[in-house]
Formats: sequence, structure tokens, C-alpha cells
Amino acid sequence: MRTLIFVLIALLGFNYIQAQTLNGNQKDIQAILKNTKSFSEYVMASDYEKIASSYTKDAKIFPNNTQILEGEDIINYWTLPEGISTSYHKITQTEITIVEDTAYDYGYYEGKTKHKDGRMSSWKGKYVIVWKKVDSKWKMHLDIWNSVKQK
Repeated sequence: MRTLIFVLIALLGFNYIQAQTLNGNQKDIQAILKNTKSFSEYVMASDYEKIASSYTKDAKIFPNNTQILEGEDIINYWTLPEGISTSYHKITQTEITIVEDTAYDYGYYEGKTKHKDGRMSSWKGKYVIVWKKVDSKWKMHLDIWNSVKQK
């Protein structure tokens, strides 16, 4: 019985790994995965300078229920009011596809916000990012996301 349970868990894990599609140069894919993880770290650390440097100079973001933002409006969007912080932020890619110096990825994000009164709220959603390779570094060029209802 233990062997059967182990095999089932292994197969389920294998299917999860197979659900991620990665198309393109492995070095570039690893760079995008690393940049995505770093971006989450910057968000949790409220490191607005590093958040801004994750985007191209002419980047656009498309947050849920707002107009398209660019330039200084991007950093203003990510800047949280005093006493509020992002305690958890994770991006899970479903697919990454690279074509020359442009790439896209899409998947899901999730996180938790700590409010001034100590209350925690959770959120999650789906996203698409278009990446551009600028001076041999992958940066987000177009970043669109919207929330999904919590169950």
C-alpha cells in the first residue's frame, strides 16, 4: 500500500512539472525565472528602486481596474502607503516562450497584504508579461494582471 501511495504522489508531481511549458534558450529561461523570483522578493521588501529597475524604460503596466500606467506612474503604483506591506508574493509561470530578444510568460500570482491594523488579506490572480532583452538583461516590458475570486 505504501508503494502505491508513493507511486501516485510521484505521478501527480510529475504531471504538475509537465504542466509548465518552457520554450526557448535554457539560459534565457533561467534568467526570466530568476528575475521573476527576484521581483517577488523586491515587492515583499518594498524595494521600489529594484521594482522599477525590473521594467524597461518604456514599460507599461495594466493593473486590474485602472488605466495603462507608464513612467513614474509605475513606481507610484507599487509604492504602498505607510503601515501596509506585502508579506507574501509568488508568481507561478504556466508557460514561458522566447523568440529572439522578446519573450512572454503567463500564469498565476498570489500574495498576502498586512494592513495597518495587523489584519492580513490574501489575493490571487492571473497575468501575462512580455519581456524584452535590454543590454543582455531580461526586463518586463508589458505587465498585465487581474484578480480571480477567492474560494
